[in-house]
Amino acid sequence: MWTADEIARLCYEHYRTRLPKQGKPEPNREWTLLAAVVKIQPAADQAHGGTNRPAQVTKEVVSMGTGTKCIGQSKMRKSGDILNDSHAEVIARRSFQRYLLHQLHLAAALKEDSIFVPGTERGLWKLRPDVLFVFFSSHTPCGDASIIPMLEFEDQPCCPVRRDWANNPSVEASGDLEAPDDTKKWENLGSPVTKKMRLEPGIPDGVAHHQSSGHQESGLIPPSIGSSHLTAQELATVTGMAPGDAKVVDVYRTGAKCVPGEAGDSGKPGAAYHQVGLLRVKPGRGDRTCSLSCSDKLARWNVLGCQGALLMHLLEEPIYLSAVVIGRCPYSQEAMQRALTGRCQNVSALPKGFGVQEVKIQQSGLLFEQSRCAVQAKRADGPSRLVPCGAAISWSAVPEQPLDVTANGFPQGATKKAVRCLQARSRISKVELFRSFQKLLSNISEDKWPDSLRMRKLETYHEYKEGASAYQEAWSVLRKQAFGSWIRNPPDYHQFK
Repeated sequence: MWTADEIARLCYEHYRTRLPKQGKPEPNREWTLLAAVVKIQPAADQAHGGTNRPAQVTKEVVSMGTGTKCIGQSKMRKSGDILNDSHAEVIARRSFQRYLLHQLHLAAALKEDSIFVPGTERGLWKLRPDVLFVFFSSHTPCGDASIIPMLEFEDQPCCPVRRDWANNPSVEASGDLEAPDDTKKWENLGSPVTKKMRLEPGIPDGVAHHQSSGHQESGLIPPSIGSSHLTAQELATVTGMAPGDAKVVDVYRTGAKCVPGEAGDSGKPGAAYHQVGLLRVKPGRGDRTCSLSCSDKLARWNVLGCQGALLMHLLEEPIYLSAVVIGRCPYSQEAMQRALTGRCQNVSALPKGFGVQEVKIQQSGLLFEQSRCAVQAKRADGPSRLVPCGAAISWSAVPEQPLDVTANGFPQGATKKAVRCLQARSRISKVELFRSFQKLLSNISEDKWPDSLRMRKLETYHEYKEGASAYQEAWSVLRKQAFGSWIRNPPDYHQFK
């Protein structure tokens, strides 16, 4: 039907040909992450049962996002006009919601090319049975899915890091990971290990091979690869992920911090550094964020759907992802399954239509050309530091203004004076998606609205979200049974109209 490489190739080609130069990394100096949602549908002749050939499908990118940053708690706004989280996966999902809104517009106008068909209850729509969606990300999601085994030193060469990195590995999840200029002091430039590090597309785009600093006072920390001091119990969480009898000497570190209320990381050297399976927040530079890791958000979408609370007013069932495909990078199938589905596998008593999905998880062998390691390999011994791109690009398969380029949560180039203007809002910000939802409702006569919208008058964004009762019940069950420490924004951040 489709392969992981076909999905990756389609997304990379879409990035090259459909996204503008604006917002993309500066060549040989910056890198970024890429995510997308791909619609899969039977080819026209297959849909009508006109052939005995193997099933042929059409694949179409319907949303795409790039980005590595998120804003700190102090920069959040109650007006809903800023993007709190601009990691590629989150941008792609919000862009997907914009696509779904457009498809509902088509359905309400009785256009046949919509992906939605009428549901069984008044005012509700459901996805065509032959349509499914695949989520693509060029790198493993930050957070729990990125805590994967690092095997013998010869197989996974390690970059030494400075003590401040080891003590504060927050740089990865916020996209603020910059290689220190003086790491070259540790490298024998002619050694096979160094050449392997530069040329093999296996070094993570946003993850340092952090080695614990112990109690050393300062300076660069040589790699520490011994694991003999760890107990069997401490290694149990990661050794189960190692292929065969390979020795786990460490884990790839995630910069995402455990949320308050979770057990927390041990911080011990080597493979026991992280506690797996925990909720984590993306850190910022100095200013803590309220944004949960992409691993946690994908796990949530796998139970509640990608459509969010607003669109559940108009949908009979949630919109789920059928598969997740990851590009070439350090990867563990077990870590991905644990992070995305394993933590929620025992959740039960969800309302009708909701359920823990058995999403298919695969990896492609194709490397994203503007990932950290691809750019690093191209630039060889460039004099300047490699830095994450500060911009985020959103693209949706919609007819009007499909592109949106932002930086620091606002359209790129917006001045502080212009921030309150309508032009200074991202098209995928909360307030703009809410405005699009209200516009959709205005195009539908009230007698055709679903019961959730006709029974009482809703005004604020918060009221509309809370009014999606089945969604809120499912979210409550999920928090109670699996994600009790999930950080929720106070209601006053959702009172805009």
